[in-house]
Amino acid sequence: MSNGSEIPSGYNTPIPPSIMTPDVVDSRIGRLEFADGVPTVETTSLLWDHLDFIRGVEVFLNCIPAASLEAMNMGMQSLGLDACHKVAIADELLDSNPMFLTGNTDTVYASAMIDLDRDGPTVVEVPPGCGPGTVNDAWFRFVIDLGAPGPDRGAGGRYLIVPDDYDGEIPDGTFEARTPSRVNWLILRGFLVDGRPDASTAMFREGLRVYPLSAADSPPEMEFVSITGKVFNTIHANDVTFYDEINDVVQREPIGVIDPETRGLLASIGIEKGKSFAPDDRMRAILTDAAAVGNATARAIDFRNRDPEVLVYDDRRWMTGFLGGDYRWLRDDGNGGRHLDARTLFFYLATVNTPAMALKMVGAGSQYAGAMVDADGEALDGSKQYRLHMPADVPAKDFWSIVAYDPQTRSELQTGQPYPSRNSERDDLWYNDDGSVDIYFGPEPPAGYENNWIETVPGKGWFTLLRLYGPLEAWFDQTWRPGDIEPAIER
Repeated sequence: MSNGSEIPSGYNTPIPPSIMTPDVVDSRIGRLEFADGVPTVETTSLLWDHLDFIRGVEVFLNCIPAASLEAMNMGMQSLGLDACHKVAIADELLDSNPMFLTGNTDTVYASAMIDLDRDGPTVVEVPPGCGPGTVNDAWFRFVIDLGAPGPDRGAGGRYLIVPDDYDGEIPDGTFEARTPSRVNWLILRGFLVDGRPDASTAMFREGLRVYPLSAADSPPEMEFVSITGKVFNTIHANDVTFYDEINDVVQREPIGVIDPETRGLLASIGIEKGKSFAPDDRMRAILTDAAAVGNATARAIDFRNRDPEVLVYDDRRWMTGFLGGDYRWLRDDGNGGRHLDARTLFFYLATVNTPAMALKMVGAGSQYAGAMVDADGEALDGSKQYRLHMPADVPAKDFWSIVAYDPQTRSELQTGQPYPSRNSERDDLWYNDDGSVDIYFGPEPPAGYENNWIETVPGKGWFTLLRLYGPLEAWFDQTWRPGDIEPAIER
């Protein structure tokens, strides 16, 4: 059947132009040359380099969750946490010394690494009154919630973390959690009482127990390592060593921890289970560029996101860190596939993956919004003074907080304030006559508003997260809205 095409030289029938390749194509990666559809040697070399490059970028973006969990693992090990009964605790809250993705200054963290290869099936006993807790696997996927959002519902309970193929007994009265990976992260939170961490710290020290099931008859004594004031790193690399971190995960974990598609992507750049990752000079140079572009792309997704749905409100700059509202990072319950940019948006900036983040829980849990730019869309400047206006009746049953972060490390901003934040429960804030409150950011406090001030650093950028603990309906229906970050007006 004729399609109206002319018969080119060398053919007997009309050939659709759309299936032909010109001898010369000018592309964004340069001029591509062909001899009757066969790429020249020079063009072939250019294309192979480009293919290795784009796959390196894809590995960076798709594997941020695994690199981040591995960095957490390495950070905990640097503190001497080499057994499950050794737990890091922010007994005086998390200050700005550690490198810890958008950690908060509002709750007492208790953190432990569960290694099923090392310890076998592992028991976690959480005390009554424990706040939100979660176990995530080596690819930062949800395994189980504990504490308030977990099956114990805050009454305390005994959990057993086992590999997917476990066929042993589950003790009566125990909540079972199966995981595809050997290394898993346990993170628990305890709330402030009267603005102080003491009660939650005591709750964990006296009631939290983590031990191998094999040692259930005589569990090892718990060891708690305070991380308040400690200097350590839990953040993945943003240079070519990122791929070494991913290789470590691939070599350690069972092959089935990731799907064949992802395994194939990793293998295409030389990361394959059971084989040495040893890129030659050409490949390492390409991966160096790929990591730089991958890192830059993740930063564009986080700080200059183009998806209109990332905005919490239609009239201001606040954005969600949980685009799409699905902890599996699926569009339309999977009909639209994986929401890749949403996954990058979250894991480049934050930790802890749980369905509770996607649920509307009035009066329970927590909700978040981030301000990456000011009201005019400009990057926030540590040399300038800004004001955030919080209207009266902030819809938080428990309390709310504002924390300032460093855009480089995505950790708490390091200033003269060890806790770069303001908290409605902990701090003696000055409120306006109508019940509203203004939070100030800048290198110097405005006179008379020192209690409402978060220090910034001249020559450095910053961003902030607003947290509501026990969010109320006015947050969800948006009848209450925070102001944008605006240049401060002299009083």
